Amino acid sequence: MALLGIIRRWYIRDRISIREIARRLDISRNTVRRYIRSDVSEPAYPARRSPSSLDDFTAKLSAWLSADAVKSRKQRRTLKQMFLDLRELGYEGSYDRVAAFSRQWKVGQMERVKSASKSTVVKSKN
Repeated sequence: MALLGIIRRWYIRDRISIREIARRLDISRNTVRRYIRSDVSEPAYPARRSPSSLDDFTAKLSAWLSADAVKSRKQRRTLKQMFLDLRELGYEGSYDRVAAFSRQWKVGQMERVKSASKSTVVKSKN
């Protein structure tokens, strides 16, 4: 909203030319003109999704993480051990991707637990 608001404020209220706005913001004059004419409050861009080398192994890794989640701490495998097992299955990516996936998986699990506990809370009548 900030960029679109600046462009419209400069053009409508401050009477700055399209060329000057484009120069100040270092964007194309056509872009400035399009923003001024549009009714959209903010331009929407599609979310970028780049494929990961881990995509083929996410189901397996998720299964391992969920299986280890119910085990005691001493019986769990470390992420390094899971990474080495993935390597044996043909994974050619880095350990950092496995660790990042694990962190995201754990956050997702915590959110599911929180949402489940909220729905089971019984409100008392006062």
